[in-house]
Amino acid sequence: MSDARIRFALLAREVRRTFTLALPLIFGHVATGMIGFVDSVLAGHHHANTLAAVAVGTAIWSVVVIVLVGVLLAVPPSVSHLAGAGRRAEVATLFRQTLWLAAALALLLIGFLQASTGLLDAMGIAEEIRPAASGFIHGVRWGVPALAFYLSMRYLSEGLHWTVPTMVLGLSGLALLAPLGYVLMFGMLGFPEMGAAGLGYATSTMLWCQALAFAAHLSTSRRFADLALFRHWEWPRWEPIRGLLALGIPIGVTVAMEGGLFVATALLIGRMGEVPAAAHQIAINIASITFMGALALAEATTVRVGHAAGSGDPSGLRRAVLGGYVIVIGVQLVMASAIALGSDRIASIYTRDAAVLSMAATLLLFAAAFQVSDGIQVVSSASLRGLKDTRVPMLLAAFAYWGVGMPLGAGLGFGLGWGAPGMWVGLVAGLTFAALLLGLRLRHRLRRRPAGTHAGSAPAMSSGT
Repeated sequence: MSDARIRFALLAREVRRTFTLALPLIFGHVATGMIGFVDSVLAGHHHANTLAAVAVGTAIWSVVVIVLVGVLLAVPPSVSHLAGAGRRAEVATLFRQTLWLAAALALLLIGFLQASTGLLDAMGIAEEIRPAASGFIHGVRWGVPALAFYLSMRYLSEGLHWTVPTMVLGLSGLALLAPLGYVLMFGMLGFPEMGAAGLGYATSTMLWCQALAFAAHLSTSRRFADLALFRHWEWPRWEPIRGLLALGIPIGVTVAMEGGLFVATALLIGRMGEVPAAAHQIAINIASITFMGALALAEATTVRVGHAAGSGDPSGLRRAVLGGYVIVIGVQLVMASAIALGSDRIASIYTRDAAVLSMAATLLLFAAAFQVSDGIQVVSSASLRGLKDTRVPMLLAAFAYWGVGMPLGAGLGFGLGWGAPGMWVGLVAGLTFAALLLGLRLRHRLRRRPAGTHAGSAPAMSSGT
């Protein structure tokens, strides 16, 4: 067999492994993205004001999600490095320290949500939207600790190549949220009609159910029995927490740069009134659902890259990166086509309001335009994360999103009066620049000997150079 055929066969095997690892994650992440879909559809059929309020409340809640996901994304590459280096026995200690970190983050973020409701006026949110948006935030804040602990357990499991719980619990949570949200929003079974606040409380309840179920799985599954994850008590120790933060904070900032771009866009569009805010919520919700597939593929790529780096396999490392690109580009092309061809029909699922429907269909075309670049940038970032290169990608992301995307969007949306479509041009530009810059950074790292590609690499100390 020729060298080219051997390389192709190895790449095809890597693509299969990555896709097999990612498939449960795709279902789980899409289920997570569908939470916003369920909230938005229920809100849209309740009242346009409720949908606009959920748009604003979800934007602020997404800051919490971004911080938790970003910082705790240090766990999968750290765990996969340990496993690849034959240091599985050290995973339990790392996990227990992760729980302490998650608890501290949860306390800080509950305070953030509490304070944010008093700042809606200062943000310029339309007066008619504020009461319902505050109700949603007050309801959802109780789910912050549950989300923090759930992510800690999920990322541990994924770092050890076990992604099925993410799928099962994601789908189960969605199945719980839909009826519970309906009951609390519209007022049924003896509950008062709570509107947007009902969706917030339903989301919190779902998150606690997911966290408790994951804890039960980890404590009883034979797959994790050798780790004895919950059988020993450990007080917080600065050294492993510092290692997680050294890796996780730049990841968190990078995720926040992208997520913050979307949050700021939602809040700025919220100043334009009820119709643009509601239309934006529809379009961004669909974009979030499709992004979940790309995110799942990226997380699988992180694990594959981290394992190859930990075991000292440069050829396997390059195949892991290339395999991630092959899958995500194919998937995102399909998503872009589906959104572009079905924009009117998709928008009609959410609302019967003609003005909202028309604007949402237009914004969905912009969502289709950034699907491929969004997929490329998230896999590039994930691959660099697997190499524990996080500082420089953080700076590149900051420039792309806030040096290019936001100024362009605000200039077009407000300066030239393009409104919501102008803000979405900024989103397209920011994601495209991020894809270019992060792709070039990854190419640079792969051309030199990657840091951490030896069997004894530390779990979470280096953050790139």
